[in-house]
Amino acid sequence: MILSNPNAFFVFVGTYTQTDAALPERPEGLFVFRLNPFNGSLEPVQVVSGISNPTYLSLTPNNRYLYAVSELSESKSYAGGGISAFSVDPASGLLKLINSQPTLGALPCYVSIDPINRYVWVANYAGGSTVILPILKDGSLAAPAAVIQHVGHGPNPQRQEKPHIHSVTLDPKNEFALVADLGLDKIFVYRANDIYQKAAGDPVFEAFSEPGAGPRHLTFHPNHRFVYAVHELSATVSCYTFDHETGALHKIQNLPTLPEDFHGMNLCADVHVTPNGEFLYVSNRGHDCIASFAIDPLTGRLTLLGYTPTQGKTLRNFAITPTGRLLLAANQQSDSIVAFQIDASTGGLKPTGEVTRVPSPVCIKVIAV
Repeated sequence: MILSNPNAFFVFVGTYTQTDAALPERPEGLFVFRLNPFNGSLEPVQVVSGISNPTYLSLTPNNRYLYAVSELSESKSYAGGGISAFSVDPASGLLKLINSQPTLGALPCYVSIDPINRYVWVANYAGGSTVILPILKDGSLAAPAAVIQHVGHGPNPQRQEKPHIHSVTLDPKNEFALVADLGLDKIFVYRANDIYQKAAGDPVFEAFSEPGAGPRHLTFHPNHRFVYAVHELSATVSCYTFDHETGALHKIQNLPTLPEDFHGMNLCADVHVTPNGEFLYVSNRGHDCIASFAIDPLTGRLTLLGYTPTQGKTLRNFAITPTGRLLLAANQQSDSIVAFQIDASTGGLKPTGEVTRVPSPVCIKVIAV
């Protein structure tokens, strides 16, 4: 395969292969593109078939391996969802399946990797559990080594009738795992080594969200002092300080992600900080916009900058390129990925005009070539 633009980045996109049980499943699930870092255009490299609902992806820090969940209540092989390991060819970006393992829970929706490539953490949304799988030398996954099961419920009977773990975020020092449970309105902090060594595994700290808020995704500031959490149900974003000695989170701010005059249905999805730590963005599904915030470098506090329509429906995850110049937004129900230029001075977002058609895109990951 001859690629016309060698000076770029690789982009990996996870999708839903079946959004309605009454419809046939689409075989193509994972998409690989080469990104033009100036205008955000995407050149097709590969389409991977045979993995059902590979909605969320994660790459090892060295970019050699990619892991994709199969967001299923029950797979063909397992009583629950699954997770697959792929090798990444550094020259071409091509993916090659290594193996798959069960996640021991229904609807796995998030996967993260510890900073030293030893373990994969998976969030089982419907199962209310987190499963930890060892990574072997060839990038393959061993059988699950530990499971954290949450119990209880929240105040929303439709969405919080039981635990719903939505993400796991490892701290940069690999000491703690921050587990966001949408169903229980809590962020649980576990000491990672306790889990790896199969010790008690009880949380060392629990950060409470507002009742009914539904914490979904977290991200660390590049200075590692602050953690930002987006809440799906309340459409808010919170700033916490993080204690690297104890794992404690202390909330210092909570802000809405929507305009005051918007009263329709909305669910937040994702949150990211620019590589320079100056700006934060949150995705809104319903209002279908990205909310932009400036970050105070000393306090971590946020100041609203504005809202940018994403030119599509049901904005899910989005990705910021390693250069901090571009933002790629996945519009699930519009089958599109839209590229935006990030203004380095103001944090403002401007469409580049590049729109790539991808069926039911959910998760976008970008790596440098």
